[in-house]
Amino acid sequence: MSAHDQMRAMLDQLMGTGRNGETSRYQVQFNDPKVCKSFLLYCCPHDILASTRMDIGECPKIHDNALRADFEKAQQKFDHYYDVDATEHLQAFISDCDRRTEAARKRLLETQEELTAEVAEKANAVHELAEKIGQTLAKAEELGAQGLVDDSLKLMGEIEDLRKKKSEAEDTYRNSMPVSSYQQQKLRVCDVCSAYLGIHDNDRRLADHFGGKLHLGFIKIREKLSELEKNYEERHEARRKFDEQERYKRDDKKSHRSRSGDRNERHRRSRSRSRHSRHRSRSRSRSRTHKHDRRDRDRRRY
Repeated sequence: MSAHDQMRAMLDQLMGTGRNGETSRYQVQFNDPKVCKSFLLYCCPHDILASTRMDIGECPKIHDNALRADFEKAQQKFDHYYDVDATEHLQAFISDCDRRTEAARKRLLETQEELTAEVAEKANAVHELAEKIGQTLAKAEELGAQGLVDDSLKLMGEIEDLRKKKSEAEDTYRNSMPVSSYQQQKLRVCDVCSAYLGIHDNDRRLADHFGGKLHLGFIKIREKLSELEKNYEERHEARRKFDEQERYKRDDKKSHRSRSGDRNERHRRSRSRSRHSRHRSRSRSRSRTHKHDRRDRDRRRY
């Protein structure tokens, strides 16, 4: 994106579609059904997961920063209940992701060597510690990038303790099964983003995963959905009542226009009949006058 395009996008986001007296380049308003309501609320998965392994392409609905600015201004005056639409959108998306995660787990059960319940529990202990190390390392690196060195060093100290626990858990797991089986890569599926994680993945690989755009994007989506779901039922019911009131108003206006139209039509017909009656009256009057004039001429003739 050029500097000119970036500047235009910033102005659109700040001032909306009317910044130069112009309308949206899509020739729609923010309340048009073709506009993505999740985008207006900063939670469209198509944007959040762009350029990741699970990039789902461009959203089929319109994304426009100027329309978002228009919506934010209008929302201050009037509640549009777009959080209900966004909740339903994210619920459908996360449900689909969870189905894929469950399908991936089933495929692992079919393809990987089956473990006894005791060994599986020990393997899960290694997985959980490894994931905790990866998450903590990603967080420490983030704090370091923000200049919070002391907080970052504190987390690095926690990581050392976790590494010791992981080493002990790996020894316990290794001693519970044959060496040939231990060398096989035991995988598990990330509950957040459905990516595969291996039991032998190193700390760097795990940190890259937990600090990566894909995993953090799914965290953002899931957190936003949890936030929206808190008041979903209440908001959904409020919008239903609002829609009913708006429908009654439209029906009442339509009925009023219909009654007004009927009155106008009756008035038009009445005026038409009146004009027709006056026309007939004038015609009869002219006819009588003509007859009288003709009789007068006949009398004078004789």
